[in-house]
Amino acid sequence: LEARRHNFLAAYTDIRGAGALAWTDISTGAFHVMACPLVRLAPELARLAPQEVLIADGLDADAVGVIEQCGAAITPLSPASFDSRSAEARLQSLFQVKSLEAFGNFSRADLSAMGAVIDYLEITQKGRLPLLRPPVAQVAQRMMQIDAATRRNLELTASLSGGRAGSLLATIDRTVTSAGARLLERRLSSPSTVVDVIEPRLAAIACFVDDINGAEDLRGTLRRTPDMDRALSRLSLDRAGPRDLAAIRNGLSEGRAIHGAMEKADMAPLLRDAAGALAGHDPLIDLLEHALVAEPPLLARDGGFIATGYHAELDETRKLRDEGRGVIAGLQAEYADVTGIGSLKIKHNNVLGYFIETTATHAQKMLSPPLSERFIHRQTTANQVRFTTVELSDLETRILNAGNRALEIEKTLFQSLKQAILDTHEAISAASAGLAELDLATSLATLASQENWVRPVIDESRDFVITGGRHPVVEAALKKSGEPFITNDCSLSAEPDHSALILLTGPNMAGKSTFLRQNALIAILAQMGSYVPATRAEIGLVSQVFSRVGASDDLAQGRSTFMVEMVETAAILNQADDRALVILDEIGRGTATYDGLSIAWATLEHLHDVNKCRALFATHYHEMTSLAERMAGVENATVAVREWEGEVIFLHEVRPGGADRSYGVQVAKLAGLPSAVVSRAQAVLEALEKGEREGGDRQKALIDDLPLFSANPASAAQPARPSKLDDRLKDIHPDALSPRDALDLIYELIDLAEN
Repeated sequence: LEARRHNFLAAYTDIRGAGALAWTDISTGAFHVMACPLVRLAPELARLAPQEVLIADGLDADAVGVIEQCGAAITPLSPASFDSRSAEARLQSLFQVKSLEAFGNFSRADLSAMGAVIDYLEITQKGRLPLLRPPVAQVAQRMMQIDAATRRNLELTASLSGGRAGSLLATIDRTVTSAGARLLERRLSSPSTVVDVIEPRLAAIACFVDDINGAEDLRGTLRRTPDMDRALSRLSLDRAGPRDLAAIRNGLSEGRAIHGAMEKADMAPLLRDAAGALAGHDPLIDLLEHALVAEPPLLARDGGFIATGYHAELDETRKLRDEGRGVIAGLQAEYADVTGIGSLKIKHNNVLGYFIETTATHAQKMLSPPLSERFIHRQTTANQVRFTTVELSDLETRILNAGNRALEIEKTLFQSLKQAILDTHEAISAASAGLAELDLATSLATLASQENWVRPVIDESRDFVITGGRHPVVEAALKKSGEPFITNDCSLSAEPDHSALILLTGPNMAGKSTFLRQNALIAILAQMGSYVPATRAEIGLVSQVFSRVGASDDLAQGRSTFMVEMVETAAILNQADDRALVILDEIGRGTATYDGLSIAWATLEHLHDVNKCRALFATHYHEMTSLAERMAGVENATVAVREWEGEVIFLHEVRPGGADRSYGVQVAKLAGLPSAVVSRAQAVLEALEKGEREGGDRQKALIDDLPLFSANPASAAQPARPSKLDDRLKDIHPDALSPRDALDLIYELIDLAEN
């Protein structure tokens, strides 16, 4: 179980066309449900990435296919597990309420999905349910909609290679607690579309940006806080050990210290609420601090986790266990003093156990009152007389059983401490959430301070104005090699009932895809409540982010690269609303030139006329730049390059206007294609361009006139013959030259170069 990630169990149901998705993480107690029609199922599963999905036997094949594609294990249950009436009773029993209205208004589909989760947990956990929080209904309209393809293309939480490294999440994660890391992933996966939710998060970060030293001090304390959510879960499932008790103690103790430090500070409302949840735990903290040792063992059966002085009987039992000889010696001294017999001894053998022994000369004294009333005669030998007492027999029994008795007492105390924690689990969960909120705010403030990020302006408009925008992942990679990231501006301000599209042209390797992705990432970061990598950002709420970038096939589904591209493009055109942000890269490249051009052309027109969204559209079809003259919402932009002595230099700057060529041959040369291939490609390109200018059959004639590829391959690859200057340079040994010899040599080389 990864400490920094959730581990979701989900259930999907469909009741007469009304779908619902419920999910829980039993390791933290999170429990959510949302209405989820089939068309939204794939994006939601991509957002949650559940490990297991419960379905009813006989579920629609299309829904099963969607779940299979998300990669989760599928567990079919009987329809009875999804019965909504039974589910309602099950939930009422679990949360000990007569009505679920206090938690929200749930549809039959909602109840069905939640009930299936509870039923499955009762089966798998053998009736011992985890501490689930009351269900929270999520509303899709309050979250930015991001489909599975877009999440994959933008590498939000995982890179295209499948690992966490190289993703946006890995790049921005500065959290120091497990709960904070999980909260960061939730926020990044589910950006908000409500200004009143986003602004308090930004205000919380701003408090720490203004006091970055205070933020670092707080992060130092947060580093010492354990994962209380998962400790609570283990305690509720009876899978816990003494260290889970210590985790609650330590977490609440550090929380109390944080609350004390922040109590008088001028804080944003979100931080005030988070800090407030850390107060009021003094009785439980004091109990646990008094009861537990500083570093308890892993398992309760190992014992030794209850502190000395907490339980009198346990202390006495431990003394008997650990200091039995000393206790016997003390009792022997007491008996010698009472009897006045200095030679009295307490001994032990396997027949009598512990016994009191005196010499035969003292027998009469020991057998006469008043000593005979306390000392019970056991055995007489030739030279010794042996006795016992009630307290010695009792002490013997306690010494022999002290080890087991001490462990039994500790186990009993463990159960009582566990119950004391579970009785206040809601307050502890709130404290854990408060610590996670503080961790996230301080980590994003640290990120903003270190990387020079800026607070975005979020409003209800349809503006999208980014100044000096950067791609956070690419910038981080360039920093490692010491290279600067070239910033770019983006303006997609849309008038009412109109779209705002930038048609971006330019060569491969110039940075078009980076520009597209960085603006989508800036929108997501801003609406999750984070500062953004730019010098200024004004963003009107984005309801959806769609991305069609990259090239890949889907062999398992029998779909070619072009088919995958068309499926993803169709999803965008069918679903994008006027508040969506769409980035499209090279639509139509997977088929014939004119087919691809026509598809790209029609797609751009549909985005402009029907979807009326904000979009960045990158293409190599330069013919499309004429659309800017015909459509009010379309602007041309290009990524600047320079040619220098036959080489292409990428400036990575986005400028107004269109590109006049693609520089594909130059990029092929950079990739290492043989010089003969590059030369041939250049010749064919020039012929095609000339034929296109002259029109008619001239293009075909020019191609027919081209020499065969193999006509003179050697000439293109033949190295130039060394000159006299080259020969002279080879003979020079700089270390052997005096200043005068070096000056004479320069004049000599100049003469050779001129001749």
